[in-house]
Amino acid sequence: MAVAAKILRSELDQKAWDAVCDVPDPEVPVLTIEDLGVLRDVHVQADGSVQVTITPTYTGCPAMSMFAFDIEAALLNAGFDKVEVKTVLNPAWTTDWLSEKAREKLRAYGIAPPNGKASRRALFGEEQVCCPKCNSANTSRISEFGSTACKALYRCNDCSEPFDYFKCI
Repeated sequence: MAVAAKILRSELDQKAWDAVCDVPDPEVPVLTIEDLGVLRDVHVQADGSVQVTITPTYTGCPAMSMFAFDIEAALLNAGFDKVEVKTVLNPAWTTDWLSEKAREKLRAYGIAPPNGKASRRALFGEEQVCCPKCNSANTSRISEFGSTACKALYRCNDCSEPFDYFKCI
């Protein structure tokens, strides 16, 4: 599991967590909200309602409304009838919350995962990005933005393949 604030208080909390942890990211469907570290907490209240806490990968992430919809659907399918999805911005999400499993899934999907830990150095693009297809470090950034705002577009100078890089933030 990623560095998530997974604070489970009961078997019902675990049942609710299990129902939502596999909700996929609509932008990178091989990742789940648990892989991303977006899923922060799941708690079943005394009245039986479920409160789910999520943190967006960045403010204004268009996937957040889809996450909330899919979380509600997953919990309704698991037998919970009252659901509240709460979005928290503090602490801000960081790529440090990506699980190692998520980084491997990104690479296998053809997206270079973020290198190392989030830092000022990473923010200014001073890092080396390896090609997810041939693992060459001989790459060039083509554009600061890739298929989504959280990715940059790179090209491998050895195998000539373009690829997205999940920015380290």
